[in-house]
Amino acid sequence: MAASKLLIPTLAHFRPLTCAAASYPARLVPQPPDLLKWVKREGGFVHDAVTIAQDTTYGLGLVATGEIPRGSDLVVLPHHVPLKFHSDKDDAPDSVLLHFSNQVPEELWAMKLGLKLLHERAKVGSFWWPYIGNLPETYAVPIFFAGEDIKNLQYAPLLYQVNKRCRFLLEFEQEVKNVLKKLKPSEHPFGGQDVDASSLGWAMSAVSSRAFRLHGKKLTDGTPGDIPMMLPLIDMCNHSFNSNARILQEQDAGNPNMLIKVVAEREIKQSDPLLLNYGCLSNDFFLLDYGFVIPSNPYDHIELKYDGALMDAASMAAGVSSPNFSSPAPWQQEVLSQLNLFGEAPNLKVTVGGPELVEGRLLAALRVLLSNDIEKVQRYDFSVLKSLSTEAPLGVANEVATFRTIIALCVIALGHFPTKIMDDESLLKQGVSVSTELAIQFRMQKKSVIIDVMRDLTKRVKLLLSKETTTA
Repeated sequence: MAASKLLIPTLAHFRPLTCAAASYPARLVPQPPDLLKWVKREGGFVHDAVTIAQDTTYGLGLVATGEIPRGSDLVVLPHHVPLKFHSDKDDAPDSVLLHFSNQVPEELWAMKLGLKLLHERAKVGSFWWPYIGNLPETYAVPIFFAGEDIKNLQYAPLLYQVNKRCRFLLEFEQEVKNVLKKLKPSEHPFGGQDVDASSLGWAMSAVSSRAFRLHGKKLTDGTPGDIPMMLPLIDMCNHSFNSNARILQEQDAGNPNMLIKVVAEREIKQSDPLLLNYGCLSNDFFLLDYGFVIPSNPYDHIELKYDGALMDAASMAAGVSSPNFSSPAPWQQEVLSQLNLFGEAPNLKVTVGGPELVEGRLLAALRVLLSNDIEKVQRYDFSVLKSLSTEAPLGVANEVATFRTIIALCVIALGHFPTKIMDDESLLKQGVSVSTELAIQFRMQKKSVIIDVMRDLTKRVKLLLSKETTTA
């Protein structure tokens, strides 16, 4: 994949873009405007004990300069400060942006708002320039990795997503260029400046790594709409599953406009970073959208394809004899269809790891396919068969066979990685580039997920067998 073309964002701004000589990633301008002062000047609120600073663990972000009591407002933004995609079709540049936005698939929603961001970045005197000038010049997300580092991820589902985004950006570049060259200067949404795959990738990455999807105008059915928006200053809160702050939306008294605020969820001590929970996401999303990897992420998992031949190979490797994976009995096919693992347009993507440890559909399918007792299977509904907390619903022998097959699946999945964790650790000690380090950390965490699942299921097998021996 020609991802190497996407190495450096190239959208020029009328203001010079030079790298800041600083310990943190360069901003778009060497000495960006004071973001705290701008937010306050626009009618926002910033707690006196909140500042922008470098944290040893989280990097550049919001940090407390003194103790902040629980429940305190940390940052409050008035309705006009967040950057949203508002389009007025009567305005020529905005109508062009809307046309481009309609070409973007919904799953790449960040590109839609990214078009607005590029528009404002190119516009001299933009209201949002004090915010945009503080944005990073580059992003450490995989679409900007060199080709070798994309390969270094060693994980097919993420490689697919990276290549898909790169292909989209290269194709979208042509679509944008073809439209822009036909426009009058007054209609050009980017001030007559060139836009390519790198600048589009910069904008998409800026939005995916910083935007929040919050309630907006109500939809036609009366439910609140979900609107992506960039929240100046608030988006400098870093991520933690153990967050100390949260975002709230509320209406100001006597004012129909919505305020967006960050509130302290607990007492925040001096020098503590302000942390939000970006979501219970796997490392695939964190790396793809945010450019970082969470060690020992409890929500990380491995994606597998449910395939009869693969299940046969796993059961043989586990010493479990079952002819039913490749050719299930009619009643078993019916169960697989209800699990959406068989029939027309099945969803064959299953996962191991994460809070479930084993995805319920995979667990239920293996339990059923490793059983020949239709009456026993029919005693239980799917909520039982899909639950790991339900111990051996179809008998100890069936449960042991199921767990051993999953362990063998894990062994096969681990074998798809060309390197071992020890090899990866050795590479990291040698000193590598930022993108290489991220790729190695990502694949190490995936391997750790597989090993953790294998250890957990091995313990369960031993426990089941010891109970059976005791009973006997």
